[in-house]
Amino acid sequence: MEDHVERVVKTKVKKEVTKAFKVFFAITAAIVFVFLFGYIIMWLWNWLMPDIFGLTKITYWQAVGILALAKILFGSFGGHHSKSKSKSGRKWKSIECRGSRNDFSEWKYYDSYWKEEGENAYKEYVERKKQEEQ
Repeated sequence: MEDHVERVVKTKVKKEVTKAFKVFFAITAAIVFVFLFGYIIMWLWNWLMPDIFGLTKITYWQAVGILALAKILFGSFGGHHSKSKSKSGRKWKSIECRGSRNDFSEWKYYDSYWKEEGENAYKEYVERKKQEEQ
């Protein structure tokens, strides 16, 4: 009888230790995940965004904030898809983009246009609005 009780106790202790180890490992993995992805987001942002869009560089904690914001806005990063999401995805796929152009060859003239005509047009607009207020 003592042998049986001893085996039962050992089995329960082994299960509890295994469960505690899994919980510890999961928490550690989550912390490493946040630190690693925060660093990756910071590195990618600081590598791409200032050159492409003229944005400023960000700190590590700002990158973690962007990661949290993306998680809030876009949901999970993996496999939990509900049926409602797939239905809405089909809805957006069925909507046709009318009037959109895929020809971006004329964008190279945008900066020179803005400098020559855009600023003047904006200044005229502001003056017109100021006169309307008076």
